[in-house]
Amino acid sequence: MRKWLLAAAGILALGITGASAQNYPTRTITMMIPFAAGGPTDTVGRLIAESMSKNLGQQVIIENAAGAGGTRAPGLVAKAAPDGYTILLHHIGMSTAPTLYRKLAYNPLTDFEFIGLVTDAPMSLIARPNFEAKDLKGVLEYIAKNKEKTSYANAGIGSASHLCGMLFQAAVKQQLNTVNYNGTGPAMNDILGGHVDLMCDQTTNTTGQIKGGKVKAYGVTTKTRVKNLPNLPTLDEAGLKGFEVAVWHGVYAPKGTPKEVVARLTQALQAALKDPKVVGAFADLGTEPVPQNQATGAALQAKLKSEIEKWRPLIQAAGVYAD
Repeated sequence: MRKWLLAAAGILALGITGASAQNYPTRTITMMIPFAAGGPTDTVGRLIAESMSKNLGQQVIIENAAGAGGTRAPGLVAKAAPDGYTILLHHIGMSTAPTLYRKLAYNPLTDFEFIGLVTDAPMSLIARPNFEAKDLKGVLEYIAKNKEKTSYANAGIGSASHLCGMLFQAAVKQQLNTVNYNGTGPAMNDILGGHVDLMCDQTTNTTGQIKGGKVKAYGVTTKTRVKNLPNLPTLDEAGLKGFEVAVWHGVYAPKGTPKEVVARLTQALQAALKDPKVVGAFADLGTEPVPQNQATGAALQAKLKSEIEKWRPLIQAAGVYAD
């Protein structure tokens, strides 16, 4: 009798879960962002959250859970109820954290369901407005003569600007005076104020400053030029042959989220990436949505696996770790 009651309870629970998944969503969804408001990842998140809200019929609100180099928010989402009401938008940092952090509260590959890729944002190498170099050749010459005092700003260990800086220093075979900030905003402020020399950051954060002539720009990190910055060469064109890095973003849900809910979120994401308002806003930021066949859980999972393998040897070689 007891076994029968337990089985019946299990069947009833499954029925309730299935019904909940079919009716999803019935209330507000929280999209957690691992960085402070106003940064490039926050900007991307707010654009797609607004559009996804229309498709889902429920509001998708942003919660900025900054801290611990972008690892706090994933840790919170990994432990959240797997019901589709707490999701995560994160960038390339999901692939570098396993190597950067000796103690990580989550496993990027096993503690999440994958909803889809969002965008591959190019990066750009910029400098303080009164930096002496006119072009990349001049930057390299300046670094060679002043390597001990040349400063490089980033938004903190594990940030996109930190990773790009690691690649840049490896490419030019020089060690710069790296200044770690607590976020992109403070780093950009010190670039604008002339307090630090160089920074490599997403075009979603630098395009406005470049167009406004508030910083000096030397190149973008993609194979082809950015449509919204047609006069800015690629770093490959400018002399750093083969230099390429882009900041990809993806959306995740806690492990165990029902397949129907994950599918509904993927559908809403795909609709958002076709939204003319999102497409236009992304273009203004120097990026564009991924193709529809990349806005899937399978594509995001494959991307994450390959990027973990790509970054592991680079980070190990640089000897950069965080507690």
